[in-house]
Amino acid sequence: MTSTHIDVGTIDFDALGVWMNAQGLPEGPITDVTPVPGGTQNVMVRFNRGGRSYVLRRPPVHARSKSNEVLRREARVLRALRGTQVPAPALVAAQTLCDPVYYLMEPVDGFNPSTGLPEPHASDPAIRHRMGLEAAAALAELGRVDPAVLPGFGRPDGFLERQVPRWLKELDSYGELDGYPGRDIPGLHETAGWLTSHLPHAFTPGIMHGDYHFANLMFAWDGPRVAAIVDWEMCTIGDPLLDLGWLLATWPTSAGHVPGLPAPQEIVAYYAELSDRDMSAIEWYAVMACFKLGIVLEGTHARACAGKAPKDIGDLLHATTLGLFERAREFMDGGLT
Repeated sequence: MTSTHIDVGTIDFDALGVWMNAQGLPEGPITDVTPVPGGTQNVMVRFNRGGRSYVLRRPPVHARSKSNEVLRREARVLRALRGTQVPAPALVAAQTLCDPVYYLMEPVDGFNPSTGLPEPHASDPAIRHRMGLEAAAALAELGRVDPAVLPGFGRPDGFLERQVPRWLKELDSYGELDGYPGRDIPGLHETAGWLTSHLPHAFTPGIMHGDYHFANLMFAWDGPRVAAIVDWEMCTIGDPLLDLGWLLATWPTSAGHVPGLPAPQEIVAYYAELSDRDMSAIEWYAVMACFKLGIVLEGTHARACAGKAPKDIGDLLHATTLGLFERAREFMDGGLT
């Protein structure tokens, strides 16, 4: 997703302060207001009040139709993860009944590797290698959380069976955009057929992040530990192994400036050590992730063809889609064994 320009002047800090008082949070003037950059279409602003630091997350001024619902879901997930071992931003309080929805969380003490590496990470290859394993460990930790902490969240029944038809339907919908020449994705039907014929027989439902890749992780300043998994707006109850597949599908391109990461096979092996999930169909999850992500990115290409997105970005993402389907072919051919 693209980042949003943040005009802090559009935030009613007086009203925010009144609401914070009602939550029993430390009182005082709001100071040191700083926009938090990141790859999100929601607004994040850091500030201090009453000797404590906070990050406010809320929709942009011109919100998307589902912005409030997305933030309600995020706040619910972060509340449910409090007290678990999952590295996630700590929710402080949430206002979910009015428009706009917003919530406060504690700042994460860490960095995002997509913007570069600090020391000692930049100079220590052992730390960089371990960062990849810690990404798998954090994901395994999420997969251990009982999904009963989020009752009624998502639709786990038939989750895997829905995936191929759901995303083929999404791809077909792009044909409604004027100027889109149609889907020109080599291997599309072959991949869809392989996914259908190799569908895992069963899975254990769990909490899924939904967009698990390196750029959605923050790491500790002093070592390889994952300080927080961020951007939970795609979270649902489904098959957590699809999160692992997503990590593999984007590996290591989403890792930014991190040389020396483990090979995908090592990521899978390390996850397997930490999880009791059935890993026998891991190639399916990696192929499914390539399939889904490729179709999602093709949507921007279609909008670009219709003049609704920049052409250069559309062309780049179409090329990325083609690369993902090539990677799917590698996984189908046993690229993880």
